[in-house]
Amino acid sequence: MNSQIVSILANTIDLFFRALSFLIIIRILMSWFAPRSRGQIAFFVLSATEPILRFFRRLPLRIGMLDLSPLVAIIAIDLARTFLLRLLFVIF
Repeated sequence: MNSQIVSILANTIDLFFRALSFLIIIRILMSWFAPRSRGQIAFFVLSATEPILRFFRRLPLRIGMLDLSPLVAIIAIDLARTFLLRLLFVIF
């Protein structure tokens, strides 16, 4: 496979996972500062992050009122991003 195509694919994978992590951070901030947001941006952030956060909320990740599922989700996203990029460069 052409190295330029591999580079574009790697950049796309990297961008996707970093954007997802960024959206989770935005969601955390929204829950602190604007918990009842109902705008289009809030709807987009909630709908983009809910599937992954729903998975991690099923795990026992609460300490009192503190929900650690977004933190664990960001760590898992970063691990998946690193794994996929290394796999991509090993294969090609």
